[in-house]
Amino acid sequence: MLQKLARPTFYFIGVDTRKSEIMKIFPLWIKELGLPDTDIRGYDIQPHGRPDKYRAIVKHIKEDPNVLGALVTTHKIDIVRAAGDLFDYFDEYARLFGEVSSISKRGGALRGHAKDPITVGLALEAFIPKNYWKDNINVHVFIIGAGGSGIALSSYLMRQDHGENIPSKIVISNRSSGGLEHCMYVHEKLPAVTVLEYVQAGVGRTNDDLVESLPEGSLIVNATGMGKDVPGSPIDDETFFPKKSFVWDFNKRGSLEFLHQACRQQHERNLTVIDGWTYFIHGWVQVMAEVFAFDISPSDVEKLTGIAKSFQ
Repeated sequence: MLQKLARPTFYFIGVDTRKSEIMKIFPLWIKELGLPDTDIRGYDIQPHGRPDKYRAIVKHIKEDPNVLGALVTTHKIDIVRAAGDLFDYFDEYARLFGEVSSISKRGGALRGHAKDPITVGLALEAFIPKNYWKDNINVHVFIIGAGGSGIALSSYLMRQDHGENIPSKIVISNRSSGGLEHCMYVHEKLPAVTVLEYVQAGVGRTNDDLVESLPEGSLIVNATGMGKDVPGSPIDDETFFPKKSFVWDFNKRGSLEFLHQACRQQHERNLTVIDGWTYFIHGWVQVMAEVFAFDISPSDVEKLTGIAKSFQ
C-alpha cells in the first residue's frame, strides 16, 4: 500500500531495488550537487508485472506533492502501456518508443521522458573509437534483447546526423515475438539507413549461432535482464566471441554471467569488455537533471562518476 509521504522523495522503479548501489550513492550525489535533501525509495515489480501495480505507482507519483519524480528501469514500456493515460506530457522519444525512463512534474503536470536514446549514446561514445563504423565498414552490431535499452541503442546507431559513421548491419534478437514486433514498429518510424535483421532467438537460430557468425571487430551487447534481474546469460559458455570485438553488458550488478563469459575470453580473443557502470551513471544523472530541473555539466558528471565508482 502506497502511503502519503512526509518528506520529499524520489522513486526508483525496478525489480529488486534494495540491492542497487544507487540507494547509497543517491544521497551523496544530492549533497554533491547541492540539491534539496531528498529521500530515495524503491518500488519493486517483477518483469512484465500486473498493470494495476504500474498504475498505482504512477498515480501515487502524480498525486502526492512530496513525490518529486522517479527513474524507471526494466519497466519502461510496461508503464506506458498500463498507465500512459495518467501522463500529461511525453517527450518526442517517449512518444516514438512508447516508453519512459524518467517521470517528473512541472506545474502540476506529470511528464514522461525516454532518456535512454541520450544516455546510451553517451555511454557508447565513451569507449567506441571515433568514426569506428565509417572506418570499419564490415563490422556488425548484435543487440541481444529488444526491450527499451536495445531499441534505444539501435535507434541511436541509426541517427542521420552520424552521416556515414553508421554500422553496415544491426542484428537484434529477442526471445518473444512481441518484443521484436515493437522494435520493428519503432524502427519503421525512423529513416532506413542500414541493414536491420530481427531474429526470434530459439526459433531456427540461437544467440550462440549469431554471435559466432559475426565479423571480427563487431559490437555485441547484452540488453536483456539476464545476469541482473534473473540469473544466467543469453549465450552458452561454449560460445566464442569474434576476435577484436567489443562486448558490452548493460548490467553492472548481479550474477553478470555474460560479462564473465567475455572476461574469460578477453586476452585470448583480444576483446574490449565493457560493463554497465558508465551507462548506469549517465542514466541516473540525466533523469535527476530532469526531475530536479538543473543543467548537468561535464565536471558534474566526472565528480558523480568518482563517487559512484567508489562502490564498485
